[in-house]
Amino acid sequence: MNLYYSQEMEAKLAHDLIHVHGPIIVGAGPSGLAVAACLKSEGVPSLVIERSHCIASLWQLKSYDRLRLHLPKSFCQLPLMPFPTEFPTYPTKEQFVRYLEDYAATFGVRSVFGESVVKAEFDEGLGFWRVKTVKEGSSGWAKEYVSRWLVVATGENAEEVIPTIGGLPDFEGIVVHTSGYRSGEAFRGKKVVVVGCGNSGMEVCLDLCNYEAMPTIIVRDAVHILPREMLGRSTFGLCMWLLKWLPVQMVDRLLLFVTWLMLGDTTRFGLRRPKLGPLELKAISGKTPVLDGGTLDKIKSGDIKVYPGVKRFISKGAEFVDGRSEDFDAVILATGYRSNVPSWLKDSEFFSEADGLPKRPFPNGWKGERGLYAVGFTKRGLLGASIDATKVAQDIAQCWNSEAKQKFCAS
Repeated sequence: MNLYYSQEMEAKLAHDLIHVHGPIIVGAGPSGLAVAACLKSEGVPSLVIERSHCIASLWQLKSYDRLRLHLPKSFCQLPLMPFPTEFPTYPTKEQFVRYLEDYAATFGVRSVFGESVVKAEFDEGLGFWRVKTVKEGSSGWAKEYVSRWLVVATGENAEEVIPTIGGLPDFEGIVVHTSGYRSGEAFRGKKVVVVGCGNSGMEVCLDLCNYEAMPTIIVRDAVHILPREMLGRSTFGLCMWLLKWLPVQMVDRLLLFVTWLMLGDTTRFGLRRPKLGPLELKAISGKTPVLDGGTLDKIKSGDIKVYPGVKRFISKGAEFVDGRSEDFDAVILATGYRSNVPSWLKDSEFFSEADGLPKRPFPNGWKGERGLYAVGFTKRGLLGASIDATKVAQDIAQCWNSEAKQKFCAS
């Protein structure tokens, strides 16, 4: 398939199709920006399509005010551009957004905003990807783009996960997903139950305490809680260094020993640990350990209550699986996000219908067939997205330059 349109192909393409010379990138989050920047550095143009009105919409529109990067900035920078030296080790939400805006401007990332991809499929007759978009609130409005390459960069966190919990529709108080939570100010003096004990759930509970709310966190499953820093360095950085020399099981044992010395036995507070170590569990299931930023002290002091799973909600509160019940004023669902790729990417064997992630795990989940690529689905955060973005750009650039050379030789 030649990169450049032949007369025959031009005749086949409808006049209302938008031809993109270079890859179409779906999603203007960190993953989409990273691959666009890497392509630009390789001399390959691209077009980013974003359903929201801004880049990094998850960070700008759906995150709480106190959010910071959970890992040190050295592990979160995108390819080709480090964070400013004056930024702290753990940049704030505002600092990270500013970094991304500067990143997009530096590399001249070309984006169209306010267009949601509703269908993308490979046209066998054309040998091109056809990507159809619609604009919110515009009845009958649609565009269709065509390109040799399609990069899926919508990531693992495209849509909120709203679990089905018995009785929740009958609860008379406030119910909100963390995507709609900004700070504890709106919950001052209220009794709040937080469903979900990942990093977001733990941080929301701490934020609620800072606004004199009375939070309860639901811890249904076993969870690893680690100190954010240990032995004078970030826990994540220490893990990366130790893994260069030791097997993962040995690093896990060391992590848990030091964690026990620093945090004590968390089981007595209702926080039992999984049988697998934190790094081994992350590699197998993608489940991220909680890096404690002060929530555990609030649990130990009793400012944050810990309950097991919810049996059902009632009009004024909740009943729990251990037989206890309690009244609450609000429910915050810290139940995470999921990929939405199966809803719009058609006839692809590359992504799983079950979870919307590439079927091949990291580090082999970045390249599909017929010019299809994925960035941001590694379950390894910004570091994994950066690794895949670099690979995708190099692979596309090799094809781009090869076909450009062929065209030059034929002219």
